[in-house]
Amino acid sequence: MSTGGEIPRLHGDWQDDLEDAAYRELVESVRDYAIFLLDHEGYIRSWSRGAERIKGYKPHEIIGKHFSVFYPRERIDQGWPEHELEVAQSTGRFEDEGWRLRKDGTRFWANIVLTRVDHPDGTIRGFAKITRDLTERRAHEQNLARSEERFRLMVDNVRDYAIFMLDTQGHVASWNKGAQQIKGYVHDEIVGQHFSRFYPADVIASGWPDRELQIALAEGRMEDEGWRVRKDGTRFWASVVITALFDEEGHHLGFAKVVRDLTDRRRIRTLEDEGQRLTTFLAMLAHELRNPLAPIANSVAIMQGQPIESESLRFCRDVIGRQAAQLTRLVDDLLDVSRITSGKIKLERAVIDLRIAMTQAMETITPEAQRSGQLLRIDLPDDPVWVRGDLARMLQVFGNLLSNAVKFTPVGGTISAAMVANGDHAQVRVSDTGPGIPPERLADVFGLFVQGEPHSPQTQGGLGLGLSLVQQLVTLHEGEVSAFSTGEAGKGAEFLVVLPMVAGPVESTDSPRPAPRARARHLLVVDDNRDAADTLQQRLQACGYRTATAYDGRSAITAIGQTRFDAVLLDLGLPDVSGLEVARQLGQILADPPPFIAVTGYGQESDLAATKAAGFRAHLTKPLRPDEIERALSQLFGEAGSEALVGNA
Repeated sequence: MSTGGEIPRLHGDWQDDLEDAAYRELVESVRDYAIFLLDHEGYIRSWSRGAERIKGYKPHEIIGKHFSVFYPRERIDQGWPEHELEVAQSTGRFEDEGWRLRKDGTRFWANIVLTRVDHPDGTIRGFAKITRDLTERRAHEQNLARSEERFRLMVDNVRDYAIFMLDTQGHVASWNKGAQQIKGYVHDEIVGQHFSRFYPADVIASGWPDRELQIALAEGRMEDEGWRVRKDGTRFWASVVITALFDEEGHHLGFAKVVRDLTDRRRIRTLEDEGQRLTTFLAMLAHELRNPLAPIANSVAIMQGQPIESESLRFCRDVIGRQAAQLTRLVDDLLDVSRITSGKIKLERAVIDLRIAMTQAMETITPEAQRSGQLLRIDLPDDPVWVRGDLARMLQVFGNLLSNAVKFTPVGGTISAAMVANGDHAQVRVSDTGPGIPPERLADVFGLFVQGEPHSPQTQGGLGLGLSLVQQLVTLHEGEVSAFSTGEAGKGAEFLVVLPMVAGPVESTDSPRPAPRARARHLLVVDDNRDAADTLQQRLQACGYRTATAYDGRSAITAIGQTRFDAVLLDLGLPDVSGLEVARQLGQILADPPPFIAVTGYGQESDLAATKAAGFRAHLTKPLRPDEIERALSQLFGEAGSEALVGNA
């Protein structure tokens, strides 16, 4: 047996082959393959330098040993080496991949080719074996396979997206669970089908599915939103991304398609758009309704200040006043609901005595209750009930509850309001002796546009906004409101409002300042609605003010430039120059322009912000409530308290 790097000298035909110098040089120069010979029983008869490098044995250590020494024990026990020889002997060739052993016992992943070598007469001479170490390649392939498997598992388990492959013609080639969930097809139902079946018939007829693939192929990617069809025929709004796939050589392999169901998002977006349009509509509606209400309210106020001998005329005056007030309340309720639901309402928070809100609310509904012969009862604690909130909004809460009780209480019934301080919370109860609320409807009474039983004799119209406003305003004050009723006639309903209490305000030790001395004031009323302007002018004159009127923006600018007015009551929606623009121009023209008070049908938060930014001293919304304009003017002139605001005699 030879040693070192020499190929051993063998008997017979083996020796003839090995003496061939060209053959020896070729075999010995190959380092990436182990090339060696086996006899017909599997014993090693030659050894190359590549075999030494890969397997670790030197020629004298391995020649003469059986080639099974390279196999792990479990493969030997399975008879795998003998199986390789049998297959190679019978078929002429055997190829395999598997674990093999080096001299030091470490394993490597081998690709082996075992070839039968024959004598000239066709009898077996032995075998030529070539082994290649593929450990690194196998590790790379395994890592790639694991990565692909992780990616496949990730894609397959995504539920919010339909992720699938299309072949080059648009037929579905893969299908994940998200696709099944969104589109309704299981894997075997859809794979092989053309993807156009996901599109409505009219879209298919337009050729859009094929056009999508053309765009993706030309541009690499196509993105779209539109209606798609599930297996059951229902439609959903889909966001679609189609990506063209190419191999390293640029050959087109197909398409990857990702689909997301955006039906709910589209519905929300539609609702938001509709909500914005509704808010805009309500603002315009309120403005258009308030404009005619303003002269009506002004006229009623003027008539209330004049003696009217006719009882029927007094009755008509009072009816007009009440119905105008009711219409104003409905407009305000509509706008308040819009503001609250859009998050635009702002509370003027202060420490207030809750008893004041209840007392004023009771005073407001007393005339209506008296006309129905209803008995009003109020039970308030002797000590203040301090809460942090908006007094006007709490007045609105209690006013709506009491008004609701008046509406549903029959003639001669009783309406009760009671307030107690219970620990750190204030509890307010408003109850009546009306027909009550069926228990099954209690959960719905605070919903928008929910009214009483439609055929109930107590139902007196309205928009069904009052209780919804109550709940939302109480919630904004960090409180709760509940409704209770057995639904039995005569036992009525009870509403409970619970609000957190706070410590009372610290009393000021400052002496009260004396009220400013009354003076004659010269006012300009600007409104393109002549009835509104003229009736407001008469109201102001009845209060002792000197007045003038202008019916458009340019006339107002001219009048203010020629006469020094103590204040200007200015409508915003003028036909030629808006009220805001009038104020801006006068601020540029005059060194000391008069103070402006907005008197307008626009009452949104954005309108108030605009007038404040323009320097208006107050923002009054039409129609003006009793004494509202007088109160605003008193505050204006009281704060000014200087001769600069005195009109010329």
